[in-house]
Amino acid sequence: MNVAIRTLRGDEIQLAIDAAALEGWNPGLHDARCFHAADADGFLVAEHDGLPVGFISAVSYGGRFGFIGLYIVAPTWRGRGIGMQLWKAGMARLKGHVVGLDGVPAQQDNYRRSGFELAWNNVRFAGVAQSASGARPPQIVPLRTIDFDLLCADDRRVFPAPREAFLRIWISMPESTGLAWMDRNRLAGWGVIRRCREGRKIGPLVAESPEVANALFEALRASVPAGETVYLDIPLPNADAVTLVEAHGMQSVFETARMYAGPAPACELERVYGITTFEIG
Repeated sequence: MNVAIRTLRGDEIQLAIDAAALEGWNPGLHDARCFHAADADGFLVAEHDGLPVGFISAVSYGGRFGFIGLYIVAPTWRGRGIGMQLWKAGMARLKGHVVGLDGVPAQQDNYRRSGFELAWNNVRFAGVAQSASGARPPQIVPLRTIDFDLLCADDRRVFPAPREAFLRIWISMPESTGLAWMDRNRLAGWGVIRRCREGRKIGPLVAESPEVANALFEALRASVPAGETVYLDIPLPNADAVTLVEAHGMQSVFETARMYAGPAPACELERVYGITTFEIG
């Protein structure tokens, strides 16, 4: 079946996010504006007679690193070749980029046929928010109070390309809390927790040591009402991140395969205790 594929306007990106929610992916309530800031032209829709029947994001960071996500065809329209048309349109948009994605592990062979190779697996863990057991360490400060250039420089250690426009919106979205660990004017860690369709997600969570990561995790978790579900998406190669979720009794609920078409970009994965988002990297 042939469909018309076009770029979503900023006020339409919510359509793709709503489709992700129907798939059980539990997106954030305020993700749409953040995603639009990352790449205003990076979200595509497939339409049949004006009806949206599928979506894909093909976000370009700096014209050299891309990320595929929000790859969804409405259930009643599957099996008609719409997904492949979306895939080709998204990949064409990212021609010349190294491209990453977080795919369902069972689909790895399909992605390999398009030139993707497995880099590592990510796992979503779920736990329960609870009040802090003691006073917050004085090194933990609101993320909005630190120098934004300092934050962006630290993010470049764990993300393959600059994403300043995205970060500026991400750290200030409604119903979220951002915290940083400052040690003598040096940024040693930071993280954001945001409200989602169900519970809250922490992401990213970046730290130079397990101690800083744990302190930030506990502070972020304590910033939301006790008893709410809290999610953290960790890269499995970071053994300290695995230790953190196990220490807090969190349970695995979902897994993705991080794959790249092209050379896997340099990333200080040992500093990543929480992935920002499976949808756009």
